[in-house]
Amino acid sequence: MKSNPVMPGPYAALPKGKRKSGQELRYGLLFASPVLIGYLLFVLFPIVASIYLSFTTYSVGTLPKWIGTANYQTLFSGADPFFYPAVTATFYYVFVSVPLGIVISFFMAVLLNQKIKGRAFFRGVFYLPVIIPLAASSMVWMWLLQPDFGIVNYVLELLHLPTSQWLGDTTSVVPTLILFSFWTLGNTIVIFLAGLQGIPAHLYDAIEIDGGGRFHKLFYITIPMSSSIIFFNTVIAFINGFQAFVQPSVMTQGGPNNKSLFYVLYLFNEGFKSSRMGSASAISVLLFLVIALFTAVIFFFSKSFVYYEGKGGKS
Repeated sequence: MKSNPVMPGPYAALPKGKRKSGQELRYGLLFASPVLIGYLLFVLFPIVASIYLSFTTYSVGTLPKWIGTANYQTLFSGADPFFYPAVTATFYYVFVSVPLGIVISFFMAVLLNQKIKGRAFFRGVFYLPVIIPLAASSMVWMWLLQPDFGIVNYVLELLHLPTSQWLGDTTSVVPTLILFSFWTLGNTIVIFLAGLQGIPAHLYDAIEIDGGGRFHKLFYITIPMSSSIIFFNTVIAFINGFQAFVQPSVMTQGGPNNKSLFYVLYLFNEGFKSSRMGSASAISVLLFLVIALFTAVIFFFSKSFVYYEGKGGKS
């Protein structure tokens, strides 16, 4: 009896392993499609749209009109009186608050890592401000720092110490916002604590055998072994610093005399109060480039001081 030949399927010529990997790829793309679509719609598309709109004049309800680099020329030429004050205030805030915040949070983490009575309580106290909405805590501190009836000036008067206008003076407003930024160091402290607890105890035992004290432990073990955590927190702090918005928006609205007009607040005013979306897009593109540049610089120099144990030394 003669049998009919079986026609090969479309994947018959492929090895079994390749057919399986192809199916896995299709299923993987299928299950990842919600995330990929969300990324395209809510991340990639807004970035591309912002870059395009930065070369146009555009407001809500009108069609974008191509004007080339006019928005950028307006910013860099000084024709916009708010651009350079916003840049100055932001750089002042970032380059003072970030280094101080990293140093303070690191040494607070070192203290909270010691075996002391009530350690869990103090850890909770330092993290508590993080769970309070930043807008709410900003309003509370704005009331505490009122020059006429605020509690801070009242306590200073009781102690016969000089008072301040705090948020109402051009020379003290940014330093006050820098001090307020330390209020939310709880996240950074927790990350430092996690890194400190991962340092092998035998390293400290070895340095004690060699006659080293607390100073030697700190500078020869704790800081080098925490360099990757310091690097991570520094990058995140710089990014967050350049994007500071809630504090100046709630506490000062950019005043007095635009001394606390931070860059993102300036961007918000340009886009949503003045309805100049094209100019606001140009401002946002410049912010992206600045953050990307500083991040790249930090990553480049990290090769000389960041220690990764898994790689056997510095990166």
